[in-house]
Amino acid sequence: MKMSWFWLYLPLHLLMATCLSHSIKAPTTSSQQSFKSNLFNFYHSLILADGKETTIHLLKDIPKRYYFVLEEGRVLAPFSITVTPCDVPIEWSILEYKSLPGKAAPGDHDTQEVSKSHKASSMVSTIFNYKGNSVETYMGMSSHSALYLLEFLSTERDTHITVYLTTDTTSGHLYPELPLDPRIDVIGIGPTTVTLAWKHSPSVLQHRESIQYCLLVNEKHNYKSLCAAETAIRSSGMKVPPTLALSLSPYLLEPQQVMILSNSELSIINKVSSGEVRQVCMGTKNTYTVPNLSPSTQYYFDVFIVNLLTNASAAYTGTFARTLEEPEPKVTELRDGKVIHVVLDGKKQKFYSLQYQARHKKIHFTFQLCRGQIRVHITRNGKTVASENLSGLRYFSLKGKLLDTYSVQLRSTEESNSSVKVQASPHFHKPLFPLLPESLKIKSFSKLRTCRSVTIAWLGTQEESKYCVYRKKIEEDQIWRELQSADRCSGPESRHKSEKVLCKYFYDLNLQRAVTTETIKGLEAGTLYLFDVYLFGPSGIPVRYHSKVVKTRKKC
Repeated sequence: MKMSWFWLYLPLHLLMATCLSHSIKAPTTSSQQSFKSNLFNFYHSLILADGKETTIHLLKDIPKRYYFVLEEGRVLAPFSITVTPCDVPIEWSILEYKSLPGKAAPGDHDTQEVSKSHKASSMVSTIFNYKGNSVETYMGMSSHSALYLLEFLSTERDTHITVYLTTDTTSGHLYPELPLDPRIDVIGIGPTTVTLAWKHSPSVLQHRESIQYCLLVNEKHNYKSLCAAETAIRSSGMKVPPTLALSLSPYLLEPQQVMILSNSELSIINKVSSGEVRQVCMGTKNTYTVPNLSPSTQYYFDVFIVNLLTNASAAYTGTFARTLEEPEPKVTELRDGKVIHVVLDGKKQKFYSLQYQARHKKIHFTFQLCRGQIRVHITRNGKTVASENLSGLRYFSLKGKLLDTYSVQLRSTEESNSSVKVQASPHFHKPLFPLLPESLKIKSFSKLRTCRSVTIAWLGTQEESKYCVYRKKIEEDQIWRELQSADRCSGPESRHKSEKVLCKYFYDLNLQRAVTTETIKGLEAGTLYLFDVYLFGPSGIPVRYHSKVVKTRKKC
């Protein structure tokens, strides 16, 4: 059998005559009204394209009809219809108008005579109906000439759907195939991660280059189709690309969106009122660990297999999981004047808790950030008294009551290792660290550079202190690593003796004049050097200035 499209262009009286000549008519007078209604439905229907996905917009409570025709051409004609609701549940049905053979002459249009003599008749039947928001496919087989009418209705609100009709079931599928078991397995759960796995689609094995998996993560519910997920995101105020195959379609992100590209995976995070909605496309990998989730939160996970050439997709059966509660961090007691060096692994241990019971009304907390990025949160008897990101050396002077309990929580704000030195003490007259200048930057003077020397300067304080200068020859490709990996808490004991340049004491009661310069000689021409200055206070604990890289002149 084959498709015939000439029905679309017939005026009403010719359509009626043609239907009668093909025996699609009412056999009795009592069914005349129903017959006329059916003809009216056909005349006010649109033809449904074969082999193409059609997007249909539905208005609330207003049915929309499409039809297609199968004519005799071969013994059996298979066809399939796939309907994908993109929002609310809809109602849809398929009516079949099948011709039955008779002995009437082809030109005989006398309805009453045909009805009376039963020379020809037609059979009208509803062969399928459905109500819901799942993706449904009807597979049919026709052995006679037949006309099919599809009716769609939305009773909740305006919406849209996609419909795919095909009469060629041998040349491949528009939609990627799902495995026999389309479930998503949760194989690992942590406080901030969930690991998922799913069985490979047969389409991946056949068309690896044009197929990829995309994952949708949200805190609301699962979605039964990709267009349903995109509709939900749009309704929340987001703009999304035509499909989650984002790697092929770069587009402008909205202010509420964040794009992350790592290890060939493209992630889009939408900030919406109901929480984050994440879209991740990971190629043909069938396992994925979702990172950076919130502890003790329920998430819903949907996997879609997407054909990058046609943008058609199929949905696995969604799943959900609740992340574990964040484990209570180990609490370490702080003792008066004792320095604790805390190291946080950004990937494994993000939090560290310290506790201190006051034996004086005035308490002094000191933090020296050694490496990475750390946020400190201090509470007194459960109430927050300080919270900020640490930078360099930081003091907190707090006043309370005897036996007040102070809790200090340290949190790494990056995935690399971070470390900090902490001290709690009531002895304000015996500070652990030296008095610091306004800035810990080292300045170099370009005009005073020569092939063999460099002049640097740094700020001092009103307190006489010891300053030691160190130098280190480095290469161009070492600069970033040296500056980023430097432990700002380490002292000169970690340096090679040959790197030491000099040590000196100085101070000035007038801070405007508390500046010292030093010319370092004996250098090589056209060479990069890393310079460090260490400041020592009464306790002997050093504070390291920010490293400075300077290159000597090539020619003088």
